[in-house]
Amino acid sequence: MKIEKDRVVRFHYTVAERGQPPSESSKEREPLAILAGHGNVIPGLERAMEGHEAGDSFSAEIAAADAYGERREGLSQRVPKKHFGGQRLAPGMQVVLNTNFGPRAVTIQKVGMSVVDVDLNHPMAGKDLEFEIEIVEVREATAEELEHGHVHGEGGHQH
Repeated sequence: MKIEKDRVVRFHYTVAERGQPPSESSKEREPLAILAGHGNVIPGLERAMEGHEAGDSFSAEIAAADAYGERREGLSQRVPKKHFGGQRLAPGMQVVLNTNFGPRAVTIQKVGMSVVDVDLNHPMAGKDLEFEIEIVEVREATAEELEHGHVHGEGGHQH
């Protein structure tokens, strides 16, 4: 069965910034599970997987614009220190900040006495990425998965 919209895909991945050693891999844990065509992964990776099937292994180079977007200058914000829950903060650290729009990965720029300056760009923004992909399984999505827009069960969302 080939990967196309509304199919569940379980896969292993290794990702690296172009020309750098791998920064993350799923090889030592369960494969990632996504519902194809529903924006569950970066757009370039989703397009690169289309048409593949279980057992396929391939490489994909994804430009920054099709990954986490280009870096946007001036995308920083001053946040009261209390929103970091007493974490020990230092410039360059990446932390998850809970916002009104849900959790957001930010990079600490400067730590003051009562406020913290953060870069709101995704930590991988502006980076061209190289993926090694191994497709483990492709199956039809259930009606509930289609309704919810994500995979349930092993490797997916647990309700």
